[in-house]
Amino acid sequence: MSATSGEPESVFRDVYVTHFDAVLGFALRRCDRPEDAADVTAETFVVAWRRLRHVPAGDGTRPWLYGVARRVLANQRRGDLRRAALGARLRAQVEVAMRDIADEVVHRTDVTAAMRRLSARDEEVLQLHLWEGLEPREIADVLGISSAVVRPRLSRAKARLRELLGNDPDPAGHPPSRRPELVAKEEQP
Repeated sequence: MSATSGEPESVFRDVYVTHFDAVLGFALRRCDRPEDAADVTAETFVVAWRRLRHVPAGDGTRPWLYGVARRVLANQRRGDLRRAALGARLRAQVEVAMRDIADEVVHRTDVTAAMRRLSARDEEVLQLHLWEGLEPREIADVLGISSAVVRPRLSRAKARLRELLGNDPDPAGHPPSRRPELVAKEEQP
């Protein structure tokens, strides 16, 4: 015989009043924090309300509620493990990102200092291109000049910045480590 032999609200109220302390005690003995035990107890009675037709009457009610509470606890523990694993992954990603940001800050500091040594025109065109991500035609719109003027100005400003940063490329286009005169020196015995 199920616990639903009367009005559902009345039957649930009786189950709740009769077994609340027992279910809460069951949860308290198995949870590290009282608020977790309160959550387990509440969820157990939510399940009991939803499945009131399946709640056994008499001596079978409390063991049935304990079974529900046990499954709620298992779900809670699985959720805690998933959250802990996610937290660990996020912390690892933050550590990597923070190192990357620190390297970027040092680089930006060097670039910013070098840019301050440029003329105001060069600095402005570089800021619009490098920091704001604008293309020459967009820079032209911002500055109110033609893109035919912006392109060579941007090219010269980049060259001056590379020079200030010590990244002066070879006129023939060879990267610094592969310039012909350096390669010839490396190959000599």
